[in-house]
Amino acid sequence: MPNSAGSVMSVNSLTVESVSEILALATLLEGEDPLKRATRLAKRRIALLFYESSTRTRTSFELAAKGLGADTTLVSSLSSSIEKGETLKDTGLTLRALGAEAIILRHPSSGSPWLLEQETRLPVLNAGDGMHEHPSQALLDLRTILAHLRPGVETVTAETLAGVTVTIVGDILHSRVARSNMLLLPKLGARVILCGPPQLLPAVAVEAGPGIEIERDLATAMKQSQVVMMLRIQAERLAGLQLDLEEYKTSYQLNEARLAEHAPTALVMHPGPIIRGLELTGEVADGPQSVILEQVHHGVAIRMALVERALTLGNATGGRQ
Repeated sequence: MPNSAGSVMSVNSLTVESVSEILALATLLEGEDPLKRATRLAKRRIALLFYESSTRTRTSFELAAKGLGADTTLVSSLSSSIEKGETLKDTGLTLRALGAEAIILRHPSSGSPWLLEQETRLPVLNAGDGMHEHPSQALLDLRTILAHLRPGVETVTAETLAGVTVTIVGDILHSRVARSNMLLLPKLGARVILCGPPQLLPAVAVEAGPGIEIERDLATAMKQSQVVMMLRIQAERLAGLQLDLEEYKTSYQLNEARLAEHAPTALVMHPGPIIRGLELTGEVADGPQSVILEQVHHGVAIRMALVERALTLGNATGGRQ
């Protein structure tokens, strides 16, 4: 079955042209008078279906939808029939029957957004599915990078980030943020270096797409980079991996001395939540090169654009392409 026109479930489904459109819409909505903006989706109904805990993504999607005038409802696995064993399909069909016109989904199983869309025929925005993707995070990361390295540029092309190297450090294996970024950024000309120990970064990662390299030595990677993106060590996913966290910190923690020596002008990014003292120190997280809170800020504008796009495109095609 074809995807709903307004769904965004993978970076791979986005053309460079559609990325430009999302960025332009985000800027338009961010600058629009709030009272006018709130009429765009007045009384439209959006369900946030979150099977995993979330602060930044859930809150920014909710604020984005409400900023457009939509009514939202949050369904979590701990306060609904999901806890009683209800399937994703039945929960989605229930939400549709209750009047939901789009669903924002976070789920621990990769591929769940496709199943939900297939069963409900509603636009679905992927807020993170298992170890697969997190497309809205990659888009807000892109907007943050552009604001610093290509200020004023909104109409992106395959060459917009030519000459920019982004190093992504840490738990690449389990990171849906890393996967979406390493698929999106090379589309715009960026070079992506993946950095981490073999347990968290298998050599096969370079086969994910063009423009991706592996460098095990953090200093070597940082010296080449305009952006250093640190990832949380996902302790809940490390069962069975022989990973010494003290050794990891020695080799891969981003601290003030390492940053000053190897990448004194690079942007420091992190999708959150941060574990201070593990993947990076508090001094770096709060330091002048950190754009971590800017990423959070850009998330609301990007997610407003995605919500607006989901309901307008989905409505224009009756929920189908």
